[in-house]
Amino acid sequence: MREYISEMLKRKDLLIYLVKSGLKAEHRNSYLGYFWWLLDPLLNVLVYYFLVVIILGRGSENFNYAVFLVIGLVSWRWISTTLNGSARSITKYSSIINQVYLPKAIFPMTTTFSQMFNFSFGLIVVAIFLAIFNVIPGWHVIFLPIIILVQLLFLMAVSMFLSYICVFIRDIDNLISHVVRITFYSSPIIWEGGRLPAEYKWVVDMNPVAVIINSYRDILMFHRLPDFSGLLIISLISLVIIFLLILFYKKNEHKIIKAL
Repeated sequence: MREYISEMLKRKDLLIYLVKSGLKAEHRNSYLGYFWWLLDPLLNVLVYYFLVVIILGRGSENFNYAVFLVIGLVSWRWISTTLNGSARSITKYSSIINQVYLPKAIFPMTTTFSQMFNFSFGLIVVAIFLAIFNVIPGWHVIFLPIIILVQLLFLMAVSMFLSYICVFIRDIDNLISHVVRITFYSSPIIWEGGRLPAEYKWVVDMNPVAVIINSYRDILMFHRLPDFSGLLIISLISLVIIFLLILFYKKNEHKIIKAL
């Protein structure tokens, strides 16, 4: 176990290289280039705002729905892109894996860190909306790095699991988009969690995606402390899963090579 982690640390330069190359490849042939890192989350917010507020006439009058929406969508974008990308995070590097020994756990981590970089540009969009609608975060914003760290651990655990499974069961890749869609509508991203009937409150309380997204909203727009108990549970479970998956990767890497 220690040897495997040590090997991963030795390959940190490769991790950085894969993250950079992945980011460059995203918009390599586009006219606007890296400007899409800002434009993509902004357009995503505008589309849902038009759909929910203008077309459906929803959105509570008790708070600023535009800010509520942008925080939810930007946070969700990191989750959805990581889940969709993690399914192919190992298989797309099969040519490299079959030629050189590399700790396979590096590849799903690459996907998670790449999308975290994109998320940082999404935070700029959040800041723009906060300024436009005159929503000034209080001192609670100091907990922002903690929430980002919890989300990073959560996505690393999920990404490592999905990437391994998809090496052997390629059909999972086709199902992930549907699972992502179900998770989107079952989480308070474009709707308020408080509107659920009491018997369905567990959908939000037991949903790690809801806990993370609501924590962002707590510190950025509602001026209150995040759900520390929920964040702690998510981080501890994620750390345990990451530890077990690293151990599992170490023992089964030969199976990955054969499957590829």
